[in-house]
Amino acid sequence: MRIEEEIMDFKQQVVTALHQAIGDTIPEAQLMQLIETPKSADLGDYAFPTFSLAKVLRQAPKQIAADLVTKIDASSFEQVQAVGGYVNFFLPKVAYAHELLTTIAADPAHYGDATVGHGNVPIDMSSPNIAKPMSMGHLRSTVIGNALANILTKVGYSPIKINHLGDWGTQFGKLIVAYRKWGNEADVRRDPIHYLVQYYVQFHEEAEKDPSLDEAARAVFKQLEDGDETVTALWKWFRSASLKEFNRIYAMLGISFDSYNGEAFYNDKMDAVVAELTDKHLLHESQGAEIVDLSQYDLNPALIKKSDGATLYMTRDLAAAIYRHDHYDFVQSLYVVGNEQREHFQQLKAVLKEMGHDWADDIHHIPFGLITSGGKKLSTRKGNIILLERVLNDAIDLAQQQIADKHPDLPDAETVAHQVGVGAVIFHDLKNERLDSFDFNLEEVVRFEGETGPYVQYTNARANSILRKTTTAPAPEVALTDPSAWGVLKALGDYPDVVLRAAREYEPSVIAKYTLRLAKAFNQYYANTKVLVDDAELPARLALVKAVSLVLENALSLLGVGAPEEM
Repeated sequence: MRIEEEIMDFKQQVVTALHQAIGDTIPEAQLMQLIETPKSADLGDYAFPTFSLAKVLRQAPKQIAADLVTKIDASSFEQVQAVGGYVNFFLPKVAYAHELLTTIAADPAHYGDATVGHGNVPIDMSSPNIAKPMSMGHLRSTVIGNALANILTKVGYSPIKINHLGDWGTQFGKLIVAYRKWGNEADVRRDPIHYLVQYYVQFHEEAEKDPSLDEAARAVFKQLEDGDETVTALWKWFRSASLKEFNRIYAMLGISFDSYNGEAFYNDKMDAVVAELTDKHLLHESQGAEIVDLSQYDLNPALIKKSDGATLYMTRDLAAAIYRHDHYDFVQSLYVVGNEQREHFQQLKAVLKEMGHDWADDIHHIPFGLITSGGKKLSTRKGNIILLERVLNDAIDLAQQQIADKHPDLPDAETVAHQVGVGAVIFHDLKNERLDSFDFNLEEVVRFEGETGPYVQYTNARANSILRKTTTAPAPEVALTDPSAWGVLKALGDYPDVVLRAAREYEPSVIAKYTLRLAKAFNQYYANTKVLVDDAELPARLALVKAVSLVLENALSLLGVGAPEEM
């Protein structure tokens, strides 16, 4: 349910009241944009600056504000007052608290739900390369894609999480040659990623001295493309062994996928794409290669086939886009891929448009910035790689140490440490706006203070601790008149709009920043209010505490972060 539908939408009421008072001088949509939130609660909850009316009415803003207050129907508000050139609106706090807390308590799991759309939304995300380790470089696509799937589900869509594995290419020729020369089956079965990477690195070292190795690799990959049984069996083994390792890390993150169709899946679907491009006279020869001219889009040409006839990423991605449209009948198709691939996706959409596929407009590249370490870009080739599994394990260990210091007798401490450590890494990624790059420092990430995941989790645990200390049941129907609760109530009421904005902008950081804001508001309230005083309003205060816990848990779940009840 959306709060606008279930309880009073006070901002809209402000706009309606103003529109009734000033007529069509300013359209309602424009009024909505002009409404401000005062910096001080003493100046109300919403404010309308009258300066925009000064030229039209040929009056001073202060006089306009004073006149408007006499014309506005204030029955829906606690108070409406003129201060300088502003009309300030004070919300009816007791009524707002009653309806908001009742709404949250009635159906907490669905508070903030909306129906802004429906239908399938494939999300291309994570996409590690087979036989290579998952590094911190894979984290962003994985957790951003997962959070977007959760957020889109909450607003009515049906996401399909696709792990487009890097499971094809000439590197498999190199890997198979290396395995046959230096490999050991028992080693690969024991620790597949470690040894397969070792063989791959050794291949490159030896190939610098012996160029015939590259020729052998090309020949083996050709055998793989032609379906040679022995080579294909090795490829399938390397793929399944790698996937088993990846899934262990995904399990740590609490992330699963609906499809693992990677590059290899589209091998038999590219000829149809090339045939369609040929039939529609879109392919042109350029220096022996075949391209699609995209000059009318101010883009570089899209390379479809190299001069040796080999197809490229573009050909494969065209096949994947067409397959996903035909198979899923999507209403949107998202690609959570780094910002450096921006032009590639612009070209992809342009080629599809040239092919006559207008649904290309429903494809969206969701770019993101880099994670750096010590200011340096993470790179496998340059040896600057940080293994994701190691980071997660280190984060869990750090969380375990802090829990042992703060709460040595905590039940199920191991599970809580996992939720806190892994949650800290996910939260730190998602609190940063997608396009921002950031430097990763594990000790800062797993702190229980500051703008961190553990701080939000600890706030939720504190709320649950308060509820455990009393036998009185929360009762949202009891009037809450405590003015110090207002900051928390306003933050709780913002949640549905926050969810909508995150969905609209494909921006999980909106949710993460919201949880920090709600947590801070609650901690400030708790520091200044004796919640457990046994008086008439105790059930209402407990309803507020319960609502904070429910909304924090809901918001954290959208990010893919756990919310332990005790820390």
